[in-house]
This record gives sequence, C-alpha cells and structure tokens, in this order.
Amino acid sequence: MQEKDFDLTRRSFVDRVLMAAAGTGMAAAAPWTAFAATARPDQGDRVRIGFIGTGDRGRTLIQNLAKTRNCAVVSICDTYDVNLAKGRVLAPNARTFTDHRKMLETGGLDAVVIATPLHVHARQTLDAFDAGLHVWCEKAMARTIDDCSAMVAKSRSTNKVLQIGHQRMFHPTYLNALKRTKAGEIGTVTQIRASWHRQNSWRRAVPSGVPDRQINWRLYRDSSAGLMTELATHQLQIGDWFFDAAPQRVMGSGSICFWKDGREVYDHVALIYEYAGGRKLVYTSLLNNARYGCEEQIMGSKGTIEPELGRIYQELPPRVATLERMKKDIVKGKKRAVPIGGATWFPELPITTPGESLGWSDYDETMLQFEGFGEAVRAGKPLPGLLQQAYQASVASLLGEQAMDQGKALDWPTGLISFS
Repeated sequence: MQEKDFDLTRRSFVDRVLMAAAGTGMAAAAPWTAFAATARPDQGDRVRIGFIGTGDRGRTLIQNLAKTRNCAVVSICDTYDVNLAKGRVLAPNARTFTDHRKMLETGGLDAVVIATPLHVHARQTLDAFDAGLHVWCEKAMARTIDDCSAMVAKSRSTNKVLQIGHQRMFHPTYLNALKRTKAGEIGTVTQIRASWHRQNSWRRAVPSGVPDRQINWRLYRDSSAGLMTELATHQLQIGDWFFDAAPQRVMGSGSICFWKDGREVYDHVALIYEYAGGRKLVYTSLLNNARYGCEEQIMGSKGTIEPELGRIYQELPPRVATLERMKKDIVKGKKRAVPIGGATWFPELPITTPGESLGWSDYDETMLQFEGFGEAVRAGKPLPGLLQQAYQASVASLLGEQAMDQGKALDWPTGLISFS
C-alpha cells in the first residue's frame, strides 16, 4: 500500500466514524465526535510523546501511534532491558531510558503514554502531571479506586489531559451500534450480556534471573485484579455507554477454577451489574474455554445488537399457525415437513438468522484515539466524555473484584469524583 492509499483509507475511516456518530442521541453518548469533526491533525507540529512501557502492549501502541498525522514517539522507557531493546527497533530515533523519572526530567516532551503494569499507573501518571505533561494511560486506570480518583483530581488541578485507552469509543461499528440503539431500533434495552473467554493460562515463561512477578504481574493481587482489570474494563465501559448510566450495585462469584499454578487472581468470574430500572449487565470471563470468545449482546424489546460481531438482529414475529405457514410456503415455492401430530412444544432454541451488518471491514480505532489525544494535547483540553466513561469502568471493575472477594452484593461507592 502506498502512502497516498493509506491516507485515503484513513480519511474514509474518519468520515465513517463521524457519519456513524452523527444523529439522534449521539451528542451525549459520544461527545468527542463533535470535537473530532473540526480537528485538523495534519496541521501544526507533531505532539512529542514519551512511552513508559515497551512490553507487548506498549509496542503495539507505538505502531498504532506511528500511523497518526499529529504525534511522534521521541522517547521510550522500560525497566526491563529485553522490552526496551524491542521498543528501540520500532522507534530507532527515540531516546531511551530505564527510569521514567529520568525521562521526565530530561524534557523535550509534550505528553506520555503509559503502558506498564496496573499497580504503577497512578504513580507514573502523577509524576507526569508534576512534570507538566499530558497523559494517555492504558486501561484499567489504577489498582485501587482511590488511585483512580487521585488521577482524575490531579488532571484537573494541573489542567492536563488524562485519556484512558478505551478504543471501542472510537470504533465505527460500536458508534453505529450505539446510534441505532439510541434511535430505538432494538426497543427498550433491559439486559446486556458480555463475555471474554480465552484458552490461555496467561502465564509467561520467565527468563533466568528475572522475578516471576516482573513477567507475570497479571497473576498477582498486588499488581493486578486479573480478568477484571485486564479484560472486563472494556466491556463494563460498553455497558455504561449503552445504558447511559453507571451501575448501582454488583454481585458476583470468582474462583481459581482451572489454572491451579500459584496465581492469586481469579481465572473464572461471573458477575451481575444492576442499573436503574432493573436493567442488568451479566458478565463472565474465564481462561480455559474460548468457544464464545469476546462478545457483547445488547438486548432490547425489539431486537439485539452484537457490536463485537458487527450484527443487528430483529426479534421474530409470533409463530404462524401451521396451515397459514404452509400457504405462505406454497406461494414462495418452499417445501418443509408439516407436523401432523406429536409434540406441541418445542425448545426455544437460539435464533440463528444472519441478521444485518452494522459496519465496515477495516478499522483502526486505536490510531484514531491517538489522533484524538494529539488534538486534545494541542488544544490543552480533553476530548469530552472520555474520562468519565473510563473512570466509571475502572471503578466498576474494582468494585466487582471486591464483591467477589466478600461474597456479597455491593452498592456503587459514594464520594466518587463528579463529572456533572
């Protein structure tokens, strides 16, 4: 693909995102799109970005950011020399550091991207704000609810942008799904089912002389909440987005059910998040069966939307009496068995109709969120609506962990940061 072809693809992508976001009910649900419509990322100097964390996720983000028109990686940092060397391959002209504080002191940056283990997000974010920089931080926000709140408070007191990596808020299929839901196409939404199932232990090989906790930090309670912060945060944000609210209560059960290898975090979780009016988000995640993978089912009185799969399904009309159905079949030239006697009840099996497509084939929502971040840094103000969504999702993930640990339903915490 030539550069000019990529630019056309990118422009088409942005146009589709904005088109999907335009219309009924979307201004409140995706307010960043109004900002994006007037942004000109190809004008002005590139925003100078320092990367803190060049592991697998950090390197993926470097590649995404390299596609933008308004950002450039000028520094990289990692405490693990193997990751730092791999990051240097992707950003050969960037300065390298093994201590993020030294990178901040050296200067020459407008903002940082934080892609490190969860438990150090808050400290590194606060350090960056103290250095006068804007911050893009991977989800989840932090290891504790208090730290999540501290990050938001510091962003406000320093007047610096804090953006969290929830790329589905930039995904044209999700925006189209949200638009059609807001327009009433699937009726009143009462339940969302979400799952993220994998066939993977999450355990990584540990090189000689390296502490296991440095490599397998996701498996230990002091550095991660496991499935809740590494996966569930994305889908809890989807729930809040489509319900247009934060949950009121959560209950759940978690266990180390399959991978009994010394890990401290659950490998199998099931939770129910309750929203106003009796609405519910039912969430499951496990690490020993990938049959249903990652999906969300937005279920309304008139239909169902599955944005991860890019499909919308309408509820079928009531069953037609046998003779009436046979009459319609004759007109259409169809043939099927006609029951004469026997069972009068049939199992209510899942509907297997193909549904209707929601979106397009080529997406790069992670690139677009970085272009949005670059424009927010240039303007000195955050893209509206994003931080509230991220904050609520992070709080919900940590509250779910507490509910499972305590074995009881927990109400939404009081005293949280207000976005009203």
